[in-house]
Amino acid sequence: QVQLVESGGGLVQSGGSLRLSCAYSGQTVTRAPMAWFRQAPGKEREFVAWHSWRGEKVDYTDSVKGRFTISRDNAKNTVNLEMNSLKPEDTAVYYCAAQVYNSASIYFPNSYDYWGQGTQVTVSS
Repeated sequence: QVQLVESGGGLVQSGGSLRLSCAYSGQTVTRAPMAWFRQAPGKEREFVAWHSWRGEKVDYTDSVKGRFTISRDNAKNTVNLEMNSLKPEDTAVYYCAAQVYNSASIYFPNSYDYWGQGTQVTVSS
């Protein structure tokens, strides 16, 4: 059975930092590329960051480059998102996702097969 469980969200002031973690389980996802998406109220879910299984490739949306870092520990089955210099526009529910069966573009939610329940990140100005 596949499970993705996010943690680490919270309330932080503008300029602050948070570290999100996603613990995943299930043989199906242990060798899958993983990503973080976010969804703000009234907006569509958007791509944030992606990490290949072996770690040779990562990718970020432009708005978080230089501020966010995605990392992965395959021994612990976790994928993390270190978020620095947070801005109010980063406020959203953050989701981790696993790309198991679909090899289409990494930037679209439809390319992912499993999702966590989400964790709220709120950045105050």
